[in-house]
Amino acid sequence: MLLINLEITKNYVMDENQQPIAVQIPIADFEKIEEILENYGLVQLMKESENEERLSKHEAWKYYQYLKNKNMES
Repeated sequence: MLLINLEITKNYVMDENQQPIAVQIPIADFEKIEEILENYGLVQLMKESENEERLSKHEAWKYYQYLKNKNMES
């Protein structure tokens, strides 16, 4: 199991009762998190298709991008 050490700078947004209601993070941290999640999704997609015809890394990435773009259009 791969453990990722990611330090995230967080700013908590509080309501009028000083209860946390949101978190702000720098865009660079967000992009790191997004990349980690995309890579995880790609690995899961590759695992699901282990018994099917295998795609090259490039083909898998292109297919993942297609799915991502298709999902954004919906």
